[in-house]
Amino acid sequence: MVQIGYHASHEQFPPSQLLKYAQMAEQAGFTRVLSSDHFHPWSEQQGQSGFAWSWLGAAMQATPSLSYRVVNAPGDRYHPAIIAQAAATLAEMFPNRFWLTVGSGQALNEHITGNKWLIKGDRNTRLKECVDIMRALWAGETVTHHGLVCVEEAKLYSRPTTPPLIIGAAVTEATAEWLGSWADGLITISRPPEKLKRVVDAFRRGGGEGKPMILKVQLSYDHTDDIARQKAHEQWRNNIFKNVLMTQLRTPQQFDAAGEFVTPQELDEHVRISADPQQQIAWLQKDIEVGFDELILHNVNREQEQFIKAFGEKVLPALRKSEI
Repeated sequence: MVQIGYHASHEQFPPSQLLKYAQMAEQAGFTRVLSSDHFHPWSEQQGQSGFAWSWLGAAMQATPSLSYRVVNAPGDRYHPAIIAQAAATLAEMFPNRFWLTVGSGQALNEHITGNKWLIKGDRNTRLKECVDIMRALWAGETVTHHGLVCVEEAKLYSRPTTPPLIIGAAVTEATAEWLGSWADGLITISRPPEKLKRVVDAFRRGGGEGKPMILKVQLSYDHTDDIARQKAHEQWRNNIFKNVLMTQLRTPQQFDAAGEFVTPQELDEHVRISADPQQQIAWLQKDIEVGFDELILHNVNREQEQFIKAFGEKVLPALRKSEI
């Protein structure tokens, strides 16, 4: 059965408020939570950026029936040995409830260390080095590695019985195919069905056949389509650019400058805007047909309580019934 999750957007809400929303999502019938992991928000208007790893420990304790995933970019802002330790601690405390999702990152969050921002190919190489280091540490090995990241005689003493899966993040077909060869699964974002299917096919072609796949669904739900579109434009217009731009802009102010040229109508290809729960259900059923195991729903506007309540009452039961 496909699992339906709630996206905890640290860029948009204070950590204490996000914890409340996670608890509401659990009560409404969601079974997963995906946490973002940002140092900066996408815009000044969003205005938040809580530390995901502190929040995860509190949230997993407060919502015992939910499993968690976090989007992380090891190698620059985070050393992979530290992420291996953090993930191992969560996996040991909350067995079989935590997966780590990894990507090559965005300058928005990673440039704060003052290191050179690598080209995409080198960031991918570094990401794979980080994954190999983390897996070796979880296996109890003493790790020394000199490459695009360096480790000296590191050994992880507190380890879970079952290490967390490492799910690779991809937006493009090329990255998805590469991930298929080494990642434990795929996470990607919603887009028109034909584009989404190409990413899934590339992942499977690269070796991902039979591995779990997660889709982060970007949507905007409110009382009317116009209100949903307006509020999505206020909060998420800076997040619809091509990946080559999304990974290179360095500050919320730069994203705000680029977002000035985005019209509300341009969001339709990137955000599922509808006040009709039946339309939202129809879109999600197509995602299930593509083969996703988890759908993480991100209501990109600020109206989280009404979204959680409405989807808990109307959308989640319909999706479960359709799978019986």
